[in-house]
Amino acid sequence: MSSAVVKWDVGIKVERLQSFLARLLQAVGEEIPSARTDIAFLGENNTIAFRQSWPPGDSPAPPFVEASIHSSVSEGQPLLIDPGSPSLRDGHPGRARECFLCVPFMSGNRPIGAICLSRDASSKPYSQDDLEYLLAIASPFFHVLKSRLLGRNTGEDAETRPESGPVIGVSRSSHLIQTLIDRVKDTDAPVFICGESGTGKELIARAIHERGLRKEKPFVAVNCGAIPDHLLESELFGHARGAFTGALRDKAGLIEEANGGTFFLDEIGDLPLPLQSKLLRLLQEREIRRIGENRTKRVDVRFVSATNKNIEKEIELGNFRVDLYYRLRILTIDVPPLRERKNDLLLFINYFVDKYCREMKRERAFFSPRALDLLMDYAWPGNIRELQSEIQRCLILAGDGGLIKEEHLSQKINPQKEVCSTVSYSYSQAKAEFEMRFLNQALLRFGHNKARTAEGIGLSRQGLFKLLKKHGLV
Repeated sequence: MSSAVVKWDVGIKVERLQSFLARLLQAVGEEIPSARTDIAFLGENNTIAFRQSWPPGDSPAPPFVEASIHSSVSEGQPLLIDPGSPSLRDGHPGRARECFLCVPFMSGNRPIGAICLSRDASSKPYSQDDLEYLLAIASPFFHVLKSRLLGRNTGEDAETRPESGPVIGVSRSSHLIQTLIDRVKDTDAPVFICGESGTGKELIARAIHERGLRKEKPFVAVNCGAIPDHLLESELFGHARGAFTGALRDKAGLIEEANGGTFFLDEIGDLPLPLQSKLLRLLQEREIRRIGENRTKRVDVRFVSATNKNIEKEIELGNFRVDLYYRLRILTIDVPPLRERKNDLLLFINYFVDKYCREMKRERAFFSPRALDLLMDYAWPGNIRELQSEIQRCLILAGDGGLIKEEHLSQKINPQKEVCSTVSYSYSQAKAEFEMRFLNQALLRFGHNKARTAEGIGLSRQGLFKLLKKHGLV
């Protein structure tokens, strides 16, 4: 998770900032009884640029406070940790000896800091009620800091933030897609995008267009399966007046409207055979002829097509022309399903939560730790499109609350109909969650090189592989 850089307001005196934060942190620590409260904001290179603690003192933050803040910020989601839960001390797994509650501060979909509460193991563990209350009081707390103390440059404005959406990602497959987009964006050769329904194929096509030399020209998309066969030819190629009953005027086709830009044929596998031959000729000659006309017209169009079908099987069945297939797939991008991109899932969740919170003009919401676990464990057969719908649904059901709970999830994601508990995690749940997060962060840190990862975290390669297999990360 990338983070925004905090640009500090040099007009604010450090003493005033410290005094203001001390009063606020004391109030938080008394409302949610805590031995220590810390607030931190990030600077360049995602390092902590400023931190304030309560009670005041010169002692450094305990190692797990640092680790909790960095973990919450990197994931963009709250942490709720019990005594005895696995923890991260000095880069090695251990066990937490205290209770911790940590909530990130967000600027758009970018975490830029966090507030962390802690108390000793003899105290009652923090609950999800505490988490919900902290979210409620932290939001105005952060707005005061952002507007009065930090200046207004803590992140990109919502209007200027790039809508990269599901093209973003940290997994190896996402990096490969990004690399392929950069390589094909300035060529005129056709691009063929394969992937299951809902994986974001059209968004990839738009990214190719918007990053390339044709970005100032039109991007025209058509779903070949959404238009009746008897109308599709006219829609694609246009027609002359009087060409058929109802053709009352000349009409340019969608391909002609995309002249100079990009034409995206979604679900190309549904294109009827007669139109496949016309499309093949168009790709070869770069000329179109409207229905009812004898003259041809040259067009300068970059073709991108996509399908969720096995085109080679369709060729065997006689439903698709093999010569057109090879003409379309000069450059191919394979988009894996979301269940194979679990390293990207948290990034997508934060992206869509921010997107829809902005559209609904409401405060940024977060998932409870258990609700987030359920989301991460789900297979997402509908891919990114299903994830979008689920997050919209959850935000509506959560109302104005800042916490999306287990009961707000749909039954397919929460089949046991779990409800938000006032007690925090069990040890086994916390251990499994920590191992998953720790492994994901370690893999990212070492560039998914398993040998370096194993050495860096003090495991043998066999031990690392066993843990990766246990959590479905291989």
